[in-house]
Amino acid sequence: MFLLEEQSIEEVLKVLLPQILTENVRCQFLAQGGKATLEKVIPSKLRGWNTPDTQFVIAQDKDANDCMRLKEKLRTLAIEGGKPEALIRIVCTELESWFLGDLNAVGLAYNTNISGIENKALYRDPDKIANAKQELKRIVPEYRQIDGSRRIAQYMDIGENRSHSFHVFVDGVRKMCGITNSDQGDHNNANI
Repeated sequence: MFLLEEQSIEEVLKVLLPQILTENVRCQFLAQGGKATLEKVIPSKLRGWNTPDTQFVIAQDKDANDCMRLKEKLRTLAIEGGKPEALIRIVCTELESWFLGDLNAVGLAYNTNISGIENKALYRDPDKIANAKQELKRIVPEYRQIDGSRRIAQYMDIGENRSHSFHVFVDGVRKMCGITNSDQGDHNNANI
């Protein structure tokens, strides 16, 4: 079960997870309407989930928060919900950072030539862009969060993203399911 801050990351994961997980992993999503709502429902959703052998992933944007404090806060909520093993992942700084980490996908999604800008200093480490959403809108003025998430995710190359938090997220989910980057063997059925 993926407990998510908002629908836009759900749209991305619906496209990307089939590329990183094996077919026998079943994913469910519970997207909230923002950070406050997500944090409020974590303990009750974790406690109330009745499907056996379900693993949990909690994902939230870092925004202006201290990453370690935010992660500890979410960990405390997971413990309150009886699931201390839940995978906590912080998207640095926000989902659009993942998109800026794959500018080729952005260009393809919006049929626009943005070649050359990926080598500018600003885009070398997209997790450090404090206002990634505004920066993405500057590059692609027609970008809208949910529609943009659907469009860009279709073209994202998992191995070529410059966002460190993107790779930490992908690696964490794979590890939780017992999948290595080159793994193609059989795995136990899993519920996330």
